[in-house]
Amino acid sequence: MNGYTGDAFATLRPGIAHGAPRLSNTFQLAHRIAALAADKVASEIVILDMREVVSYTDYFVICSGRNPRQTQAISDELQEVLKRDGVLARRVEGRRQGDWVLLDFLDVVVHVFTPDARAYYRLESLWGEVPSETYAAG
Repeated sequence: MNGYTGDAFATLRPGIAHGAPRLSNTFQLAHRIAALAADKVASEIVILDMREVVSYTDYFVICSGRNPRQTQAISDELQEVLKRDGVLARRVEGRRQGDWVLLDFLDVVVHVFTPDARAYYRLESLWGEVPSETYAAG
């Protein structure tokens, strides 16, 4: 299983029309981030395809931790594992508070929320028109 549910998987995958191998690698990075977050027991993992609506990133990966300590653990794991892969976060915000940790990997921006912060900011609703997919560990 590829980790995705529903028909949107085909929408998220960069196709021939986009042509650039970088997009394929960016999609793979978003997928890897989602899998790593799932390994740290993140919940409600969603990937948003932002390529058609913003110029600063290709994908958002949004997930939740149960509390600030877990959001910090998820973000720490993402940074450590991806650093070993040669992918560095260019910016990290909110780690100290832990309610909303933002990791900017340039082509993929990761948002790790507590449930209350996620309900308050509602990023999925804000970007409701973009192709999205729920990640299901498998």
